[in-house]
Amino acid sequence: MMISSSGELIDAVTVEHLTVVRDTHTALDDISLRVARGTITGILGPSGCGKTTLMRCIVGTQVVKSGSVTVLGRPAGSADLRNRVGYVTQSATVYDDLRVIDNVRYFASLYGSAPGEADEAISAVGLDDHRKALCSNLSGGQRTRSSLACALVSHPDVLVLDEPTVGLDPVLRVDLWERFDHLARRGTTLLVSSHVMDEADHCADLLLMREGRLLAHPTPRQLREDTGCTSLEEAFLSVIRHSTEAASTTG
Repeated sequence: MMISSSGELIDAVTVEHLTVVRDTHTALDDISLRVARGTITGILGPSGCGKTTLMRCIVGTQVVKSGSVTVLGRPAGSADLRNRVGYVTQSATVYDDLRVIDNVRYFASLYGSAPGEADEAISAVGLDDHRKALCSNLSGGQRTRSSLACALVSHPDVLVLDEPTVGLDPVLRVDLWERFDHLARRGTTLLVSSHVMDEADHCADLLLMREGRLLAHPTPRQLREDTGCTSLEEAFLSVIRHSTEAASTTG
């Protein structure tokens, strides 16, 4: 991990030679990376490429075969990280028979947050008008926001979001990314997975994945410059082609 001259930890996440195997399938293959604090890092790639597995490793819920994952200077999954790392899964983690406010208050109590933190988290995701609505009556986008509020109520230093914009209309997607940007500017480190390449421009750094491997770790600008493509989707496909050609040559 990197330390500044003042002794402050620079990296929020450090992954070293991480390998995860399920049965005989290698889900992650010798991945190493660093994520700086207060940034938005996009984890991009097709379904099944290992994005969710990597995120589970970062939050400490995945059994690994080898390698290490360090979050905020501690091994991933450490007890003292529970209030500092938020995780929003693909499926909304809310209780349908409770109101939005009750769900968020419940998670606030688990984290030991003050009662007023629940209202602040709901406001942060734009659900003030639905705070007393049953979660069973919410739309898909509203359920996603409710789940995000439950994660935000502890004011996590690191927020991991697994494809939070899937199935949302373009207006909601733009609004969520604006909220993610606001969190990053306040110092939160965000890791956001997606298989939609046009969301990459919202990120400071990109992790491009395919078949359990990390193909590249560029900025959007670097990716365009390195490939000569203006479209990030075309640029990603170019990276895949080059990696495939390199693998066939060495093989």
